[in-house]
Amino acid sequence: MCGIVGLHLRNPQLYPRLGELLTGMLCEMSNRGSDSAGVAVYGDPVWTPPGRGCVSLHEAEGDAESIGTAVASALGASVDVTELGDTRLLTADVDSEALLAAAKAARPGALIAGFGADLAVLKGVGDPATLTRSWGLAGARGWQGVGHTRMATESAVTPSGAHPYAVGPEQCLVHNGSFANHATIRRELRAAGVQFDSENDTEVGARFVATRLAAGRDVETALKELCATFDGFYTLLVSNRDSFAVVRDAIACKPAVIAETADWVAMGSEYRALSGLPGVERAAIWEPEPEVVYAWTR
Repeated sequence: MCGIVGLHLRNPQLYPRLGELLTGMLCEMSNRGSDSAGVAVYGDPVWTPPGRGCVSLHEAEGDAESIGTAVASALGASVDVTELGDTRLLTADVDSEALLAAAKAARPGALIAGFGADLAVLKGVGDPATLTRSWGLAGARGWQGVGHTRMATESAVTPSGAHPYAVGPEQCLVHNGSFANHATIRRELRAAGVQFDSENDTEVGARFVATRLAAGRDVETALKELCATFDGFYTLLVSNRDSFAVVRDAIACKPAVIAETADWVAMGSEYRALSGLPGVERAAIWEPEPEVVYAWTR
């Protein structure tokens, strides 16, 4: 079943409340998926200081100090490590690609949960309320957040099976539904050199979108190509550092609601995820149309 939430803040006065609002939205979707959950937070100045490269690690061997020492040795520069639940958030005064390469060299068995400037990706196994407390999500700041609660249907309940899938720089994707032809597309992507971390069908969609963005497409074009390529039933939310986009399949049987005010744009699998947002009583609210890409840019 799964639950999706997303919040794109337009009013900087709301940035200090991003984590608080995102926590409420995510926990409202707990009954749509209670086996695992995850969030992507853009712009928290403590978790991801401006101008620093950022990498989110999961299933990394060792404590924070040993991980930081090992990655710093591979990088040739100092690395700060923040523990947020089971996620180790690495930052350094280098670009994210260099930090990512060092993290892979130092901890080749770790799961890369996400990477890119201003982006922290946190996920884990367990119910959303417990996970959000372990991350301290309610205290996070920033301009954009995406969340997902999972009810596994076709792959293992593990951190690698949890959303968001953040497989490109500053990118992430969350998904409610299923892709019927994901195995075929996975084979095609693997033949082109793309590597995978899980057997989850959502990861196939995320890596498809990432390859299109890397080839120079914008988010709207990449999602239109996904709709033309993937079979199944789905609602997708895709974000990068400066954009936020939603699309549904041609039948649009998976629920989705969008709300918009002058201060924010929000999306949820159900309206109750949006009901606690400030000013929601004045929002324009609608259900997204099939295969129409709705996108907003900061």
